[in-house]
Amino acid sequence: MPDATDVRPVIPAPGEAAAVPATPTDEPPPGQILPEVPPIPAPATPAGEAVLEVRDLTVAFRSEGRLSAAVRGVSFTVNRGETVALVGESGSGKSVTALSTVRLLGDAAETGGSIRYEGRELIGAPDSILRAIRGNDISFIFQEPMTSLNPLHTIEKQLGESLALHQELRGAAARVRIVELLTKVGIRDPETRLADYPHQLSGGQRQRVMIAMALANGPELLIADEPTTALDVTIQAQILELLADLKRGEGLSMLFISHDLGIVRRIADRICVMQGGLIVEQGPTAEIFANPRHPYTRKLLAAEPKGRPGRVTENAPEIVATKHLKVWFPIQRGLMRRVVGHVKAVNNATLSVRAGETLGIVGESGSGKTTLALAIMRLIASEGPILYLGQDISDWGTRQLRHLRRDMQIVFQDPFGSLSPRMTVEQIIGEGLGVHGVEPGRNRREMVAEIMAEVGLDPETMDRYPHEFSGGQRQRIAIARAMILRPKVVVLDEPTSALDMTVQVQIVDLLRELQRKYGLAYLFISHDLRVVRAMAHQILVMRAGDVIEAGPAEALFANPATDYTRALMAAAFADRA
Repeated sequence: MPDATDVRPVIPAPGEAAAVPATPTDEPPPGQILPEVPPIPAPATPAGEAVLEVRDLTVAFRSEGRLSAAVRGVSFTVNRGETVALVGESGSGKSVTALSTVRLLGDAAETGGSIRYEGRELIGAPDSILRAIRGNDISFIFQEPMTSLNPLHTIEKQLGESLALHQELRGAAARVRIVELLTKVGIRDPETRLADYPHQLSGGQRQRVMIAMALANGPELLIADEPTTALDVTIQAQILELLADLKRGEGLSMLFISHDLGIVRRIADRICVMQGGLIVEQGPTAEIFANPRHPYTRKLLAAEPKGRPGRVTENAPEIVATKHLKVWFPIQRGLMRRVVGHVKAVNNATLSVRAGETLGIVGESGSGKTTLALAIMRLIASEGPILYLGQDISDWGTRQLRHLRRDMQIVFQDPFGSLSPRMTVEQIIGEGLGVHGVEPGRNRREMVAEIMAEVGLDPETMDRYPHEFSGGQRQRIAIARAMILRPKVVVLDEPTSALDMTVQVQIVDLLRELQRKYGLAYLFISHDLRVVRAMAHQILVMRAGDVIEAGPAEALFANPATDYTRALMAAAFADRA
């Protein structure tokens, strides 16, 4: 277990004995080689206690004959039965450090220093040794299980592959072990899920399957790379509790990677804070939170959306409203495709949003949040009135809706997935102008430059492509694409969940400023109640398609009326306890 002594080595802040790289406002530019900075030594570890020892690790990537440093002089130790967290913003080197432990970075990476697993040196070790360790002694859990699981194979087959490879378990014996693993990670009725494919499982269930795969061969060290980022707050809490239980029950050591310090506080024994490829501070979790010494650590701890949305004027017009809106998807069976039932995605949803007001729509995945918003935007079929500026548009045809599309825009969760990699930023942002027309007397590049400056982007970069921008910058591009048409209502579908905490703060401030300036009505969909609290005037809570609670945000946060809402609150603010 970690020593109670606060070793906490820290790189001096600017103006002290040594300089550190300037704290980035977002992510460091791709390919940037940062200046040399003294490495942080790891605390001394008693002999026999360390499962993983990393000393003076350096990683650089070769591209077009040039080396770009990603990790520089990193040292830390994971002791037996201990959880060590690597925290920092995207681009800080967390995942590169983790992947380098068993040489999963590819041929473009050049690695130096020392990585020892239970005393065995892994840098320079032959492939046969590394293959025996990967997935057997050291296992990984990744952020998005849907991209890690094979969509063409059943759950039984995917778990069985690992057992066959490392333990030569097949057939009935493998099935018994698979059921045991699925039971251990909390999959109900595991025998009935063996033939399921990944898309037939919920996000939380898929992550549990990934954990079962990681545990299949009884590893000593579990490396969890952002394992809860893509999950609802209640599912996050369940996965963190599961990992903590497994750690105690299985005697696992864990290297936990995250940008969310609230999650890290609940699971880690020690924390290593990374910035620009360096560990700038490390020590026991309680000490790091109680007395952060490095300016970057203090910045991360302070990075939480704060404040409340601006006031809505009393005479603000109603922009969007629904009355008993319903979205049911038919279930068809048989040769004649007869309707035998319905998936009741949204039931009797009634809401109203005024100019300058934000309605926060919250609930777990599958609760109907996005379906409700898409129905309001008339992008999917629904039943019941949808009022836009007092007019019922629920039965309007494509031609009638065309002129409304300019006034109704969407910003999606994943900015990289929603931006075409083959288009420049100017083409992406200005695409809507080609459909709806440029304002008289204005040219397209002028309007793109204006909106880019307004959302905090340099207009000089408009000829670049999305991959040349950081995650926060890509989300600003997506916001600019929506705002250039000067809409009246904007659907914000999880616009901050894929972003670092510091970038979340910037995007929330930007959205509030744009709302104040233009009187925008927002439908803000999120499972992150901290962000919702900073953005929403009204809140609508959904569960399994039903609106179970609605009202003013402050009143709902102060006194939630349902057990479900109280459970969401408890999961979201658990680290405050």
